Amino acid sequence: MTLHTAGHRQGVVCAPHMKAAEDGRAIVAEGGNAIEAMIAMAASIAAVYPHMNHIGGDGFWLIREPSGRVRALMGAGRAGSKATIRFYRDAGYDEIPARGALAALTVPGAVAAWTLAQEAARAQGGKLPLDALLAPAIKHAREGYVVTRSQARLTKEKYAELETAPGFVKSFLVDGKQPEVGNLLKQSALAATFDQLAHAGLDDFYRGDVGREIAADLERIGSPVTRGDLEQFRAAVEIPLTLETQAGALHNAPPPTQGLASLIILGLFERLRVQKAESFEYVHGIVEATKCAFRVRDRVVTDPDRGGDLDRYLMPAFLDGEVDRIDPRKAARWPQKYGEGDTIWMGAVDASGLVVSYIQSVYWEFGCGCVLPATGILMQNRGASFSLDPNALNSLAPGRRPFHTLNPALATLKDGRVIAYGTMGGDGQPQTQAAVFTRHVLFRQPLDKAIDAPRWLLGRTWGSTHTNLRMESRFDGNLIDQLMSAGHDMQVLDEPYSDTMGHAGAVVLHPDGTLEGAHDPRSDGGAAGL
Repeated sequence: MTLHTAGHRQGVVCAPHMKAAEDGRAIVAEGGNAIEAMIAMAASIAAVYPHMNHIGGDGFWLIREPSGRVRALMGAGRAGSKATIRFYRDAGYDEIPARGALAALTVPGAVAAWTLAQEAARAQGGKLPLDALLAPAIKHAREGYVVTRSQARLTKEKYAELETAPGFVKSFLVDGKQPEVGNLLKQSALAATFDQLAHAGLDDFYRGDVGREIAADLERIGSPVTRGDLEQFRAAVEIPLTLETQAGALHNAPPPTQGLASLIILGLFERLRVQKAESFEYVHGIVEATKCAFRVRDRVVTDPDRGGDLDRYLMPAFLDGEVDRIDPRKAARWPQKYGEGDTIWMGAVDASGLVVSYIQSVYWEFGCGCVLPATGILMQNRGASFSLDPNALNSLAPGRRPFHTLNPALATLKDGRVIAYGTMGGDGQPQTQAAVFTRHVLFRQPLDKAIDAPRWLLGRTWGSTHTNLRMESRFDGNLIDQLMSAGHDMQVLDEPYSDTMGHAGAVVLHPDGTLEGAHDPRSDGGAAGL
């Protein structure tokens, strides 16, 4: 497993599963560009890493073109036409269930964003046919994939929640038993779905034979998503959020994602003028900036059809005032709201100057747990983040897009570098992005060292009930004592490298044309290039 690769000229990719990274590299070797490589990886990783993502989920792209333009491709699925507050109230629910058919209440948006990505790839000279891009995923799903440590562990930990979800046991158990690391699992129906899409086109997922089968299975299990919802859905091309800093322009995905929070953290941290990484001021500063950012996020981020202009929260006037709320020696009160989830982030860069930051998710581990029998699609439970309170910021209504923790990041630096970076991990995503970016860009740590370095998490993720500040055991004891003395409610984890901290990665286009990539030792993946 290669966690770091550098000095390449043709292309570099990274992913949290090495098979996906190898498949992306192979596409580049065939003459494909970074976007084509990412489409192949997005399909491949659904076939080999299904507990973290699937094509029944959503996906978001940031693409930096050789011209310098950055665009966001937003595959955020909308709530089904039958998904009303009354529907859930009449069924006896005070909140939307997180598992089962009633948690499958939003249209899967990822494949629609692949459609836009394929158009973008062609506009940048991409010539590989769709069947070539989907071939690796078809092979993995048909011939089988090896169960990873994280899939085996999460199947055991979450089995009681998932065993009654339609299709889960048949799809993810081995002879009726929870899988062990190294077991071979197949997704035969998913292979057939990919094969159909390869020949009929990605639009078939929504408006063709695949869409018809998805809708029939959703109706059969009682989901409020209809065939009409699938037929009407389109992904969107948007302008990303941008924060101008001393280091350069930082880009992230717009609402309904929490990209705003990720940028606010970095904007506030810059104003704290921390002089040394790994110091008390460093960790305390990012943690306190996170609290400020999450307060803003939870107050304003919603479906963009309902929300207003958020650019003002990235303006110097707002950030200058907000940083005054941070006490440099004392922790602010916590907790606030939390987010959780299981997600994958992947990056790709090629010699033309295309740089891609991509994130794909089914929200919680295994999503809602429902696997549609005709297509093999594992459905997300992203709609569980809606509220049944009609006065809430993210209240449920048909056609509305739920709040997303997903947010791919990309930076165009003044020194000429372009960096795509990101992670999985719910509330941890903005924090890990901040740690990787500040360590590598501001404090000049090598890319692999910045990703490897010990991390922390404030808030709840991975289904945990904890909302305190958790830190890996590799942090210096004196730093931990200082943070506790400042009033942080802390827990030092037993693991030196914990999955709780997410799976981070990054790819870099250097001014001299060389390419670099690295991925997290906490994951099952790595980086590959040529």
